[in-house]
Amino acid sequence: MIWESFGSAVLGLALSWVAVRSLADRLPSARAVYPTGALGALFGAFLTHSALGPGHTVATLVGAVSVGAVTLSLLIRPRGRRLTRSAAAQ
Repeated sequence: MIWESFGSAVLGLALSWVAVRSLADRLPSARAVYPTGALGALFGAFLTHSALGPGHTVATLVGAVSVGAVTLSLLIRPRGRRLTRSAAAQ
């Protein structure tokens, strides 16, 4: 379990590094992205390990990367900086 946690945190940091490199203009500061990726991957590892049980290391790491990617995707901002108001707000 320790190696799964360590591996998922490393994979979450690697996923965050890739996201910062490729989507720097659409993400908040790197100080927010790196912990989000690592914590998302740790949560994914916990969730997958709880669902599958011990002995499924590869599946646990895949679940960690999947949840980490979903968590990082929540930080992505739209390309256009303009905010539009809804018809009800006008």
